[in-house]
Amino acid sequence: MSQLNNAMDVFKILPRTNCGRCHVPTCLAFAAAVFKGEKRLEGCPYLERRDLEKHIINNADFRTPERERERALERLRQRVADVDFASSAERLGASFSGDMLTIKCLGKDFSVDSRGNVVSDCHVHEWVTVPLLNYVLSCSGTAVSGNWVPLRELKNGATWSRLFGQRCEKPLKQVADTYTDLFETMIRIFSARPAPKLFDSDIAVVLHPLPRVPMLICYRKPDDGMESTLNVFFDDTAEDNLVIDSLYTISAGLVIMFEKIALTHGK
Repeated sequence: MSQLNNAMDVFKILPRTNCGRCHVPTCLAFAAAVFKGEKRLEGCPYLERRDLEKHIINNADFRTPERERERALERLRQRVADVDFASSAERLGASFSGDMLTIKCLGKDFSVDSRGNVVSDCHVHEWVTVPLLNYVLSCSGTAVSGNWVPLRELKNGATWSRLFGQRCEKPLKQVADTYTDLFETMIRIFSARPAPKLFDSDIAVVLHPLPRVPMLICYRKPDDGMESTLNVFFDDTAEDNLVIDSLYTISAGLVIMFEKIALTHGK
């Protein structure tokens, strides 16, 4: 495996067509972006996987938090490339066609190809991409039990519980308090369905961030001087199908999406 020690080394392995399909005007500019960690070498449509595996980019001087996240994402993509998609579709609750797995995320279709790339008609956020790839890798296919528990009662939930409360439940409650009618509308946008009647809440719905990872949101409006409450629960099999950090990530991302919609349309 050869090292690419500068942008010119990267440029030399490119086709130099300046086709623009990498969304950069020239191959030289693309090479510079790759070396800085702003673009991935896989972004060149002319490079085959066997070509990519021959090179490693030696750009330690350009390591940034963003680059480190991209490196972590690239490691996930490399692991996903080893997954047998055809035999994995059933355990994931997904569909398989060609070299693509199509997985429902909050009611929307997201497809993962054999190189770990995620595409959708929706905007593909990082808070979806990482959990989606981890789902492909870690989902055991365990059927949901219907036993709802707070995050803290999951196997590794205790260490994430405080952060989850601050970044997920608290801001989601603020959205529900401020824009109650809009909150109910937003929930329907994400393909929620009514929760079992046993939950004594004004709003109690089940969302599916991923097919085998349902989420229950229970909201009770303020009444007779009593403050409103909002709680999020997960099926007790959640960690069998998604690692805990990705469970937090996709939940926090969903809340950010709710906040943005509320700010845009709540007025």
